Amino acid sequence: MANHKSSIKRIRSNEAKRLRNRYQLKTTRTFIKRLKAAESKKDAQTLFIQVSSMLDKLAKKNIVHWKNAANHKSKLAKFVNKIAA
Repeated sequence: MANHKSSIKRIRSNEAKRLRNRYQLKTTRTFIKRLKAAESKKDAQTLFIQVSSMLDKLAKKNIVHWKNAANHKSKLAKFVNKIAA
């Protein structure tokens, strides 16, 4: 158990950040599932814009690695273009 005041505070703040990061990541995954389930081109394109923005924010905050976010966006872009064709 932590002995210093600052380390106790750090434990509390780390837990809050962990929960916030987990929530944001889970929300993004849910939107990705919605995008993959989309059937119309218009719905898929609007969802893709939202999802790519969410992935960029996660990468900016170092919740996911920026290359991981880029790979996800690339795969989803291919998926949306395949629906359009």
